Amino acid sequence: MLVTPSHFVALHAPQPGAPEHIFVFRGGALLVREPDLALPTEAECLALGVPLADSRPVGMLGPHYCRAAWVEADAAEPAGGFAFRPLRSLFGALATDLMAVAGRAFQVAEWARTHRFCGACGGLMEALAGERCMRCTACGHAAYPRISPAMMVLVRKGEAILLARNAASPTGRFSALAGFLEAGESVEDAVHREVFEEVGLRVRDLRYFGSQSWPFPHSLMIAFTAEWAGGEITVDAREIAEARWFGPGDPLPEFATGVSISGELIRANLPRAAA
Repeated sequence: MLVTPSHFVALHAPQPGAPEHIFVFRGGALLVREPDLALPTEAECLALGVPLADSRPVGMLGPHYCRAAWVEADAAEPAGGFAFRPLRSLFGALATDLMAVAGRAFQVAEWARTHRFCGACGGLMEALAGERCMRCTACGHAAYPRISPAMMVLVRKGEAILLARNAASPTGRFSALAGFLEAGESVEDAVHREVFEEVGLRVRDLRYFGSQSWPFPHSLMIAFTAEWAGGEITVDAREIAEARWFGPGDPLPEFATGVSISGELIRANLPRAAA
């Protein structure tokens, strides 16, 4: 599962003189050298016109200082053997530790890019020393990186598990149910609401499974298991293309990979005959 490595240290200040990993984004795509997928050096970034003056510290991965930078969405394709590759496409291609930090760097870059100006008065924002915060130079409004909590739940009915295929999924894979929290909700409230809205079921006996930061674009996935308490599957076709129970002996559909907590949640609760 994609997680921040234990030896990573988050930082809010540059580390001059340290060897670097520079993560440069254009939208959701990361700048890499082809064909070896190496990150660009500072000299290469400058040659490509990457505005490093606006880069933001991310942290230390071993001896390497990691920072995040970005170019505008309409920036030209880079020359010199570099290309912007969608971050999702690099799962399994980049080293796991580097990929995990790239996900964190993407969130930092998007926060900095979208908070150059104040959302309250339109004034110029500046980064505060010592914390991950942008503050308006005119009205003092402060903006921290956005984190959107989302629940995930695998519903069990006896020895069967419920898997669903999201109508908007780019892969068509099955997954556990998931949804973002609304203002004023607890995570548990969101589990009950989303399960009923998406598939028409009631659940009980929620058990916490784990959590994962997920950088698409800035989610915190909080995963549970739950037991079926009543109802028949009735999908909300706006969100769910298909939802079915899978029990012992049933052929399993393609489901999420081990990169996401969804895959871990499903694997930990597979029907006995499929485990």
